[in-house]
Amino acid sequence: MPQEPRNFFQRLTGARLIGSGEEDGEQGEHSLPVTNDSFESEPSIIEEPTRDTEETYSDETPAAPADEQEGQLTVDVFQDDQNIIIQSTVAGVAPDDLDVSITNDMVTIRGERRQSYNVDPEDYFYQECYWGAFSRSIILPVEIDADRAEAKIRNGILTIRIPKANAAMTRKLKVKAS
Repeated sequence: MPQEPRNFFQRLTGARLIGSGEEDGEQGEHSLPVTNDSFESEPSIIEEPTRDTEETYSDETPAAPADEQEGQLTVDVFQDDQNIIIQSTVAGVAPDDLDVSITNDMVTIRGERRQSYNVDPEDYFYQECYWGAFSRSIILPVEIDADRAEAKIRNGILTIRIPKANAAMTRKLKVKAS
């Protein structure tokens, strides 16, 4: 049986899949090149393990149970003089299906995009849209005033505007002699 070609990542890193592990229900192990990191004057040696089993590879990640899968929302995060602004495409998501939580240093957006048709997976020609639960947590780069934040959806774009805290104000004290 011919050996399957290695993907770009495997060629770049030298990683190889060792054993399929299908017999015992476990996934195969990945092996990276082993280098000699000692400070000796000898050159580093890259060793490749020997294999007794045929190499197999799949671009697909193992499927998790449907109730555990969660998509990751794509976002743009930027600032103006007074605000941190987060924007994300949430087309097809009702405002009631969105939950935005803000702490002092993080914003978490959770939601669910519900599919309007019940389609048998075998009937798809293409399936590129993500349907189901999604979330995204963003660590904020500056201090914010969470009490004055607001979130709006317009034309399928969620925009969260969070005012920056007025931390830049400094107060000068006059030193008195006693």
